[in-house]
Amino acid sequence: MRARWGRPDLSRYADRFDVRAAEGPFAVTFLGVSTLLVDDGESALMTDGYFSRSSLAKVVLGKVAPDSARIDAALTRTGTRRLAAVVPVHTHVDHALDSAVVAQRTGALLVGGESAANLGRGAGLGEDRLHVAASGDSVSLGPFTVTLVESDHCPPDRFPGRISTPLAPPAKASAYRCGEAWSVLIEHVQGRTALVQGSAGYVPGALRDRRADVVYLGVGQLGLQDEQYIREYWSETVQAVGARSVVLIHWDDFFRPLDQPLRALPYAGDDLDLTMRVLEDVSAEQGVELHFPSAWRREDPWASLA
Repeated sequence: MRARWGRPDLSRYADRFDVRAAEGPFAVTFLGVSTLLVDDGESALMTDGYFSRSSLAKVVLGKVAPDSARIDAALTRTGTRRLAAVVPVHTHVDHALDSAVVAQRTGALLVGGESAANLGRGAGLGEDRLHVAASGDSVSLGPFTVTLVESDHCPPDRFPGRISTPLAPPAKASAYRCGEAWSVLIEHVQGRTALVQGSAGYVPGALRDRRADVVYLGVGQLGLQDEQYIREYWSETVQAVGARSVVLIHWDDFFRPLDQPLRALPYAGDDLDLTMRVLEDVSAEQGVELHFPSAWRREDPWASLA
């Protein structure tokens, strides 16, 4: 097979960057990859919190470490001073490199598996700031309830395994092993429900008895799979929880700084066009809304479902 150069043109999907702007205090803000700020105006939590976005050369050839300036700039731009929790969906660099630092900056609880806890320990977080979860565990965070359900990484997982001892940066990207991968279910006392599926992998049947109106669906590397896998992934996530709206995440080139316009991952690493051909078909067949989020914009993905 001949290599395909370039990257997908996001302008082809311009009409799908249409999640409604938040009109009230409740909002979800997309901050690249699988980082989402979920805020009700008084309390907030964040998935991943990845802002450093290390260059490809550093990830491949050198060592990586949180970029304090980029982290502080992102927290300042979003007005984030306090968080109830930071929840990495797994512990690869593009998800969890900054998670412990963001938790430190915002007084948050770092919630995840033992691998995430070892990132927190490596960054100096005390045990009182770590919540080590097992599949099915729920954590009450003020008006939010977060439930972690065992999931899997989309194949191929280039750095499989767990982080078994405290890890302090700088370190090679390969040290940031996948760890425990999660489907993250978020429920608010006002009735809003969401599933954050940060990686395009799944455990068959794991979400069968769960419910969420909105799914933030990770599609990174999904375009490397065949149509059958993509449809099964949709079935095991979106269909399983009965969602009526899907917002696609983990499609952007995470080697590009977040203060620059987002662009799709290159064809060498993914094929968003192939993913969209299948997801547009299956979402239309089932009457499910399909959207892209706009970075930095406070959005309300539940507004169109009312």
